[in-house]
Amino acid sequence: MQPLTRNKQQGVGLIEILVTLLIMTVGLLGVAALQFTGSFANKDAINRTQAELVAEQVAERLRAAARPASQGDGIVAANAYFLTDNYNFSGLSCSGSNPYRCHCLSLPAAIPNCETDTCDENEMASYDGWALSCASVQTNPNMSLDVSCSDNNGADADLCSAGSRIQITVTWPVSNSANQQYALNERCSPDTGDNNACVFKDITL
Repeated sequence: MQPLTRNKQQGVGLIEILVTLLIMTVGLLGVAALQFTGSFANKDAINRTQAELVAEQVAERLRAAARPASQGDGIVAANAYFLTDNYNFSGLSCSGSNPYRCHCLSLPAAIPNCETDTCDENEMASYDGWALSCASVQTNPNMSLDVSCSDNNGADADLCSAGSRIQITVTWPVSNSANQQYALNERCSPDTGDNNACVFKDITL
C-alpha cells in the first residue's frame, strides 16, 4: 500500500479566466454607459447655462436701451428690438456651417459699429441683436434667440407699450437617447415635430 498523495493545483484554469473576463466586461460596460450619460448631461448643462446668460443679457440690453414712453407713464424699448430680422443673423449670408465663425469673429458690413460710432436707437437695436445672437451660438451653433412682446396698447406707435410683457426665449434642439429623456415644454416646441429645449424669461421694463 502506497500512501495517497494530494496533487496541488498549479496556475489558473480556463473557467476562472472566463469568469474573470465576464466580470470585467460587465464592469467596463457599466463605466461606458456612465460616461455616455455623463456626456449628455454635461452638454445639456452647458447649453442651459449659456442660454440663461444670454437671456439675462437680453433683459439688461433692453433696460439699458429703454426711454420714456411716447404715451402714458413708463419706459419702452425701440421697436427694432422686437423685429425678428435683427436676430439669428437674418439676412446675413454664411459660407460655412458654424454661424459663430461666419458672423461673429468680425463685424459684418451690414451691422453698424456702435462700439466706436454714434448710433441711433434702431442702429443700436441692430448691433445688440447681432451681439446677442453671437452670444447664443458661442457654445451651440444650433441655438436661436427670440424676443417678442405681448403689447397691451395697440393704439400707440410702440410695438411694446409701457407695462407690456416681453418674452425672451433661447431655444436649442435636443435628442432623446436610452439614457437621457427630455420632458419637452410646449413653449419650447410650439410646432408639431419640434424637439427643443429652451430657457425663457418674461419681463416688463
